[in-house]
Amino acid sequence: MTIVGTYGNIQSIHPEAMLAGGGSLRCLTMQLHRKQKKSSNRLLSNNCKREDEHTLFRMTLRCQMKGIIPSHLMPHLSNRFEIIGDVAVVSIPHELDDYRDDIAREIISKRGNIRTVLNKVSKLAGDKRIAEFEILSGDSTETFHREYGYIYKLDVKEVFFNGRLSFERRRVASMVSPSEHVLVPFCGVGPFAVPAAASGARVIAIEKNADACRWLAENIRINGVNDNISVIKGDAVNSTKMLNCTFDRVIVPTPYGMDSFLKNVSLLVKKSGMVHFYTFKKQYQIEDLVKEYQNMGFEVSFYRRCGNVAPGVSRWVFDLVKQ
Repeated sequence: MTIVGTYGNIQSIHPEAMLAGGGSLRCLTMQLHRKQKKSSNRLLSNNCKREDEHTLFRMTLRCQMKGIIPSHLMPHLSNRFEIIGDVAVVSIPHELDDYRDDIAREIISKRGNIRTVLNKVSKLAGDKRIAEFEILSGDSTETFHREYGYIYKLDVKEVFFNGRLSFERRRVASMVSPSEHVLVPFCGVGPFAVPAAASGARVIAIEKNADACRWLAENIRINGVNDNISVIKGDAVNSTKMLNCTFDRVIVPTPYGMDSFLKNVSLLVKKSGMVHFYTFKKQYQIEDLVKEYQNMGFEVSFYRRCGNVAPGVSRWVFDLVKQ
């Protein structure tokens, strides 16, 4: 395993060394390479493929299942499912257990590129923020997910990945400039970190799920951003203890129930620096939340809803400028 730098008792490891080493990743980076990759302009290319061709496909399952599922059971069927690469993820309630195979066959018949159909049988849980799935069709949960010119390899059963945020990831990456120093806590397999690095920024990505770190290292290699990104395998909650530098931009895809993280990570943001902070709230809470962020010393330059996660609850993003 190649060591390219150290900070205190934390070793800085090049992503390729992570792959070659095969062991657990101890950490990383206070030294970063700034070499600009030719691929850094891909994000803003007018030729990038459409989001709906490669990320989230929403299909009206109820229409497809008419005549197969009795009408009195149809309200139990969700009208949407998610596609991650060539894996379709659907949530089938117990009332429709007898129709699971029919639903899987119908999804595959309408989407020729689907190789595996998974039934999500639990909510996100545990430190890894992953759900439990059962395979309805196919034999593998590994996939390549393509998004705005980038490729992410992952195992849906091992890591958290949300295709619904593809547009949001593109929006944020389009704001990143090559001179920036960017922090991405809770980075997962890299869908926020990789585009930022491809834009030429120096990126530190933090993730505590060892499986996600392994896939992240692979995605760094696949997308050719080895020289601009470094990964810390550790709990992002301890960011202020692991890092002694400040950042121009922090991208925080916050896990549910961790709003308190903003106060800690704000210590790592330069004056006039930007925080893209994601949270889960009801509509009526937003006005007070804007005031709360202003009282914390941020200017709220932009915010929007990024999709619903539960009845009445949505994911929101706030672009916050530190004053």
